[in-house]
Amino acid sequence: MIEKSDIQRVKTLLTQNIGKRIRLSAKKGRKRVIVRHGVIKETYPSIFVVMLDSISEFATTERTVSFSYADLLTKSIEITVVESKLDII
Repeated sequence: MIEKSDIQRVKTLLTQNIGKRIRLSAKKGRKRVIVRHGVIKETYPSIFVVMLDSISEFATTERTVSFSYADLLTKSIEITVVESKLDII
């Protein structure tokens, strides 16, 4: 069971990494995982916001998505902090 202290621990970790590049893996059903890269933009009491990179080199728009801390605790998404942009390749 998810406890309030678990959520606070995850929020603290994400707050410490605001502005850092991440690799986000999201489960989208049976055997389907979407992997995207972006930056942690902001944390709020119940959610956190990630600015995802554009998918194509021709598209210049970035997409903002939000997730709850419970999404991390239930492993429906996974976040890995990436040291530099060269680690993505």
